[in-house]
Order: sequence, then C-alpha cells, then structure tokens
Amino acid sequence: MADPQGFMKVVKKDAPKRPVTERIGDWDEVYAEQPAAERAREVAEQATRCMDCGVPFCHSGSAGCPLGNLIPDWNDLVRRDRWGAASERLHATNNFPEFTGRVCPAPCEAACVLSIAENDTGGSVTIKRIEQAIADAAWEGGIVVPQHPVISTGKKVAVVGSGPGGLAAAQQLTRAGHDVTVFERDDRLGGLLRYGIPAFKMDKSILERRLSQMRSEGTHFVTDCEVGVDMTVEQLRARFDAVVLAVGALRARDNTTVEGRELKGIHLAMDHLVPSNRECEGDGASPITAKGKHVVIIGGGDTGADCLGTAHRQGAASVTQLDYNPELPTERDDERSPWPSWPMVLRTSPAHAEGGVRRYEVAVQRFLGDEQGNVRSMVLAEVKVSRDAEGRRHVRPVGEEVELPCEMALFAIGFEGVEYSRMLDDLGLSLTRRGVLSCGPDWQTTAPGVFVCGDAHRGASLVVWAIAEGRSAARGVDVYLSGHSDLPSPVHPTALPLAVV
Repeated sequence: MADPQGFMKVVKKDAPKRPVTERIGDWDEVYAEQPAAERAREVAEQATRCMDCGVPFCHSGSAGCPLGNLIPDWNDLVRRDRWGAASERLHATNNFPEFTGRVCPAPCEAACVLSIAENDTGGSVTIKRIEQAIADAAWEGGIVVPQHPVISTGKKVAVVGSGPGGLAAAQQLTRAGHDVTVFERDDRLGGLLRYGIPAFKMDKSILERRLSQMRSEGTHFVTDCEVGVDMTVEQLRARFDAVVLAVGALRARDNTTVEGRELKGIHLAMDHLVPSNRECEGDGASPITAKGKHVVIIGGGDTGADCLGTAHRQGAASVTQLDYNPELPTERDDERSPWPSWPMVLRTSPAHAEGGVRRYEVAVQRFLGDEQGNVRSMVLAEVKVSRDAEGRRHVRPVGEEVELPCEMALFAIGFEGVEYSRMLDDLGLSLTRRGVLSCGPDWQTTAPGVFVCGDAHRGASLVVWAIAEGRSAARGVDVYLSGHSDLPSPVHPTALPLAVV
C-alpha cells in the first residue's frame, strides 16, 4: 500500500527544464530530455508522495480531473515499477495522456489533499509529471498499440473538428465498431493542438503518433474540408447516421473601440500563433513576426503566455504583458478560492521565466501610429475593475496616462464562442447567449442525430474537459445508434468545475 508519510520523506520535484538561453533559440519542448532510467527513478520517487487518500479529490469530477483519472492507482503502480499496468490504468480513462501531461494546467494538482497546506506538506503530488512519464514510457516501450473494434455496427458517424474533443469522440466510437470519419477544415489535423499550442509546449510528433494509431484502428480523416462549404450539410446527413460537432470556440474577443485599433501591427493572438506554428511545420516564414520589435500582449492568460514564448523565440526587442486585473497572490486565499477549488493565485509559465515584463491594473487607452500607418506606441492608464448588479465588468481609468513603445500589439483577451458558419445555419442550430451550442442530457442538439462536445458546447476551456466531453458524447451517439452502450460517460452536459459563487 502507499506510504501515508511519503510526502514527508520525499521533496516535491518538478520535471527539469532546459536552460532559458538554450530553449529560446529553438522551438523544441522546454522540458529537458532525461534518460529513461533516470526519469523512471525520479518519477517513481515522486509517486511515493501520493498517500492514496480515502477520498481522492484529485480525480473528483467537480474539483479535480473531469476525466475521472484513477490517479492514486497509477501513482501506486509507478511506485512499484509496474509501468505497463500504470499505462493501462491511465488509458482506461484518458485517450490522450501524452497531450494532457503536457498542456493541461492540472486541476488535479490543485485538488490534491497535499495542496490544503502547501507550506506544511511541500505541495501537491506532481501528478502531471507522472502522467506524462507514464504515457511517454508506454509509447517508448511499444505498449500503446491500435485497439481494433471487435464488431462492426454498419453505422457511419461524422465528427466535425479534429481537436481533442473530436478526436476523443472519434476514437471511442471507432472502438465501439462504428465507421467514423473526422472532417477538418485546416490542411492538418489537431485543431488547437496543431495550430494554437506552440511546439515548445507540445512537439507535433506527439500528435502525429496518436493520429497514426487512430488511423490503424480504422478512423478516417479528411482535411481541407469545411462542412457547409466544401461539403453541404445535406451531403453530410445523407452519408452519415450521426454527426458530432466538435468545432471549438474560436471566435476571438477583440476590442475595436480602442482608438488606433486599425493600425498595422495590431493583431489577434491566434493570428500570431497560427502562422508561427505553420512556420514550424515547414510552411515558410510567418508574415507576422516579433523580430526586433517592442511587443505588447494584452491579456494575462494562457494564450498570452503562448504569445510571450513565441515572441521570445522570434527575437523580440522587448515584450510586455498587460492585465487589467490586480496581481494575484502567490498563495491560495482560503476565503476567495478555498481548497479543493481552482486557486486564484499568480501562475508563472516557462515563458514568463524566459523574460518579459508583466504589468497589472493597466489598460490600453489608444494606439499611436507613424506616417505609414504602423503602430509605434500605445497609451496606457492605471485602471480599476468593478462589476455592476448584473455582473457586467467595467474597467475605469484612475491614474495618469503613460506612453509605451509598441511596434506589435497582440489581443489575447479570450474567446466569445463558436464561429458563425453556414453549417450551423443549414443544421438549423443557433448559439446560446454564451455563444455556444446547447444540447440535451444525451449530448444531442435540437437537430436530430447531431451531437456536440468540447469547447463548442462548453466554451473555451481545458483540454481535459474537451476529452471528457468527447468521451461522454461518444456514449450518447452509441446509444442513439445501437440502443445501448458500454462506453463510459465521465461528465454530464451540465457539469461545472467547483467554484465559489
């Protein structure tokens, strides 16, 4: 059994990173490669910090991982050097642990019992590191192999969108015996995993080997095909017995009211990240580069951090990241976000450790340009954020204005929901007030036989929620087509993370 005092004997140790001076010179993953034996030894030692709690909040659907990952189980198997069994247990609940082990912010660690009093316990178990190590060791050892369906139902399913939610639904349905085709409007598969997340966070070979497994299992993929444009909805409905919409929530939030927004050099974050990822894929130099420029990123979230790391690698002269919110504390405030809810604390990504300046409680007032119509600077002001009785946010200038050099500005202020499309119109589907698609308890929309999952249903969220919804929607489709299903359904469409309201 697990050692209940393991966390007292072993110091928490995160995965080693490559030196900053080295990693900003390339697009390789920021974490250092370790010899397999050294990695196994360190990770097994870290796994001994898990106490196998009687009530493991780490895989609670509301507080920890929505996938229901059996974290204490595979921690104990790693501790006992049973890596193959650990991989089996991990893959039982998570189709793509090599993705989540790299890009998920790990709500499981925030909900770990050792996070209750981190100064006393030394911090949570390094669950994310252990998960990635299990997945990588499984691939390296040839443990991950295609799982071919044992039956064929004769039913055909179309999945629109190849992000993590769509891929999870597709893999589950293929293994259940359905004939599944994934349609992707881009030239390559993966959605945000491909073109949104920079290569220094997840090398695209990680994605390619999983896609290869899915092809071997029988899933079909069609790229450069936008449903509603390159293929009509009528054609789609005629060919397939059910449709899963996993189109994401890519309608980026902008601020067109700012004076000077029309100047050249001001972009949305994804307009910067996508071509930079394409450059890494070998498609030629990005037309939007930070090389030699003073860059300002508006927005303090994960997308802003991705832009920050990208700007470093492109050779920016300076990078400043703006946030109109106050700087968060470094330790959890038990009144504001008590354990096991997601803590409202200051998070520092590897990109922040690479350089740049973060400024809080400031907002852009206007952009200034040169004679050629290029942005040359922005005017900032200190602000205070408040909410009215209906919860609407108001940002009010309260301090003096300051001019900041800015030759490239990036808006990374979130997403408003699903993009408007001919496909939705032809399916007779409308978006909710939150800009997403609603569904019933079986994940079916108001269009019969059309299901939804991932960000298209939830709004921009975490990769683990996308995979959990993809797995759950797959069960809904399986029941719709077969009358019953043995597929798991880790989350309900109305499930929400635990939060203080």
